Amino acid sequence: MANPRVVAFDDLESIAGQEVGVSDWHLIDQDRVNLFADATGDHQWIHVDVEKATKAMGGPIAHGFLTLSLLPMLGAEVMRVTGTTRGINYGSDKVRFTNMVPVGSKVRLRQKCLSVEPKAGGKQMKMEATIEIEGQERPALVAESITVLYA
Repeated sequence: MANPRVVAFDDLESIAGQEVGVSDWHLIDQDRVNLFADATGDHQWIHVDVEKATKAMGGPIAHGFLTLSLLPMLGAEVMRVTGTTRGINYGSDKVRFTNMVPVGSKVRLRQKCLSVEPKAGGKQMKMEATIEIEGQERPALVAESITVLYA
């Protein structure tokens, strides 16, 4: 497992504008895709019908929202903030699914801190999240995720 970068709450502003780090690679297998389909009710054949997807497009692909949902898990591998009491997911800006994630491929998160600003008694961090696909030049996802942390 990746060693997350450790940053103290009081020092968050010091990482604004910097790449924070990169997570480990994680396999996107059919079981994960099927579980996501069951959780969300999105059973479109391009994700869950292996035979049909293989004939039509070379194999099934992961849901775009499955890829987006990996941000909390992968982000925990990239950075840990000490001195906090809680963190709140405040949302995302500019979410783009820029490439398909074939089932059986591996993905990882590359994260950059865009800004840290005061917000509601805490600090709002805007992170650029890029989910890369092993062996492919174009990433699966590029998004700006927003978190508010409290000390």
